[in-house]
Amino acid sequence: MLLRKFDIAKAGRISPQLAGDEAYRRFCRPELSHYASPNQAKLQDRARVHLKRAKWFKVPCCAGAVQAYEFLPSEATNGQSVLLVHGWTSEAAFMAAFVEPLLRKGFRIVAFDLPAHGFSAGRHASLIDSAQALHAVAAVAGPFDHIVCHSLGGVVALMVADGAAPLPGPIEFGRYVLIATPNKLTDFTANFARQLRLPRQAQRAFEHHLERIGHRDIETVATENYLPRTGRPTLIVHARDDEEVPFSDAEAIIAAYPRAEFLPFAQFGHAGVLYAPPVVRAVRAYLLRN
Repeated sequence: MLLRKFDIAKAGRISPQLAGDEAYRRFCRPELSHYASPNQAKLQDRARVHLKRAKWFKVPCCAGAVQAYEFLPSEATNGQSVLLVHGWTSEAAFMAAFVEPLLRKGFRIVAFDLPAHGFSAGRHASLIDSAQALHAVAAVAGPFDHIVCHSLGGVVALMVADGAAPLPGPIEFGRYVLIATPNKLTDFTANFARQLRLPRQAQRAFEHHLERIGHRDIETVATENYLPRTGRPTLIVHARDDEEVPFSDAEAIIAAYPRAEFLPFAQFGHAGVLYAPPVVRAVRAYLLRN
């Protein structure tokens, strides 16, 4: 009998390991996430219209086939390619606000749906599954001069740049744009545990699953650790009113990597920042620099 039929917080007090197992299952099922919008289906239908002009192609990876999309400029190309990476419970279509403005400037653009997101295969995805998928897309469709990431997608991209096992090696990107990117994975898992009202022992059992499949201590999975090791030009974009990833995360990342440029916005929230014209214009201008 599935634990979801019971109160997971109560179960956690009786059997922390069993509750941790169930928390891990829920964490890796984007459709069960509390981060998903109540209007997710309507938002998906609206956003997917922008995928019609793309060339669709599949990329095999260990988590199953990943759906990817290539957009080519209708006029002269500038010879540069951009990879777009969406966040948790999102999909490539939600990054569409960047596509047309970048195409008009001659960029080739590739986007893809993380495993268990959008049109990609599966219903289960972990952070390492997502990193392996990004690695596969970059290997098949790259190289990429720039990578533009939203939310947890930024952490995934930095894991790929780091390339530690079980990934097959690092993949470099010329410039990074990290939008509303969280700093520490432990903050993410702690927030998830609070949502489920998990006791500490059950939370630790859940986190141990992530460490086991990721081959790393989750304490080490942090943007402030990964980003300085890239040594690459980076633009950090974050809204002060972000309701999911605290603005203080961006401040901590900048403190750890002061050579990055920081573009704070007073509003737009966590998801709205992707559609805000000032954000799109700023990202485009950044990628156009020599």
